[in-house]
Amino acid sequence: MEVITSLAPNVAANWHEFIISIIETVYMLAVSGFFSIILGLIFGVILVTTGPGKIYENKIVHQTLSAFTNVFRSIPFVILIAVLTGLTRVISGTIIGAEGVIFPLIVACTPFFIRQVDLSLSEVDSGLIEAAQSMGLSRLQIIWKVYLRESIPSIFRSISITLISLLGLSASGAVVGGGGLASFVIRYGHGRSMADVTWVGVIVILVIVFIIQIVCDIIIKKTTH
Repeated sequence: MEVITSLAPNVAANWHEFIISIIETVYMLAVSGFFSIILGLIFGVILVTTGPGKIYENKIVHQTLSAFTNVFRSIPFVILIAVLTGLTRVISGTIIGAEGVIFPLIVACTPFFIRQVDLSLSEVDSGLIEAAQSMGLSRLQIIWKVYLRESIPSIFRSISITLISLLGLSASGAVVGGGGLASFVIRYGHGRSMADVTWVGVIVILVIVFIIQIVCDIIIKKTTH
């Protein structure tokens, strides 16, 4: 603590709030990341398997889901927060702080991850699909044992990209009242010209990014064959 006090006195003076802001950032990242990844996987699988010539071919479902994904991916996050204000208040009970940003984060990030899953699953060799069908595997078994299992390394690369993008979006949310580390940095580092707060905030964000990347890289390495 003495080192922090000497190198970053303004951070030390607001230590309790600083720690809370980090916890809020990790909380937003964990909750929004979990739901974005789960929903992205589900709808990503639907998008791929309902495509032309795929095992659940359905033109209406495929085109509708593809259009939904493209539309929501194109909306800037700050604008999306404003558009979703009423729905966010109903679902989260608030439109400010960490709780008020989680729902918009999920809505913003899920289409992004859907497209990432689409790209990952589309890389699966069609010969493997045909071989699985000739062996009598059901369509659900093909999804689980071929599409998803063969795409694990690629999916985790997408997860790392998605979580890091979420971290950036959560920072954008601070501009409109969201909580977290970015809000702390804006309030003290920018608002009160406390340079040490800004630099420490940047370092903490980089540490979080490195942790995400390292964990995903380990999983990718272990699942690549």
